[in-house]
Amino acid sequence: MIDTPPPRGPLMSPGFWLHHAALAWRQAMDAGLRPMGLTHTQFNLLASVNWLTNQTGPPTQQQAAELSGADRMMTSKVLTTLEARGLLTRVPDPADSRTKRLIATAEGRDLVRRAVQAAAEVDAAFFGAGPDREDMQHRLREIAERRIGR
Repeated sequence: MIDTPPPRGPLMSPGFWLHHAALAWRQAMDAGLRPMGLTHTQFNLLASVNWLTNQTGPPTQQQAAELSGADRMMTSKVLTTLEARGLLTRVPDPADSRTKRLIATAEGRDLVRRAVQAAAEVDAAFFGAGPDREDMQHRLREIAERRIGR
């Protein structure tokens, strides 16, 4: 059993501050992506499609959802929006006609490059550089991987 300290109010909770830090980061990320006409969720999914394509080839919708952390219903709606904007296409998988593969269009890839730069600028403003950033990234990854059971 974990030795849990007694509750002392929200201001003493790391979870409270993690939540508020995530809200502040998300607000800054939304502001950075807005000039490109992207929401954070759209960026996350489009960038996931692009990343997975570069790593292993065009992903399935499920693979993009898993990497981005989006639920299936949200993923479907957002991908439909991105497809309607001409930023990605869905093509049949040559090995399984029931499966669709996602491919970012040239316009989508260009937008991802610009959006990744904006996201990197937000991250730099929030997390700085050097050992403190690396330590925070490591700790956040540990927390996230506990949640997703990796």
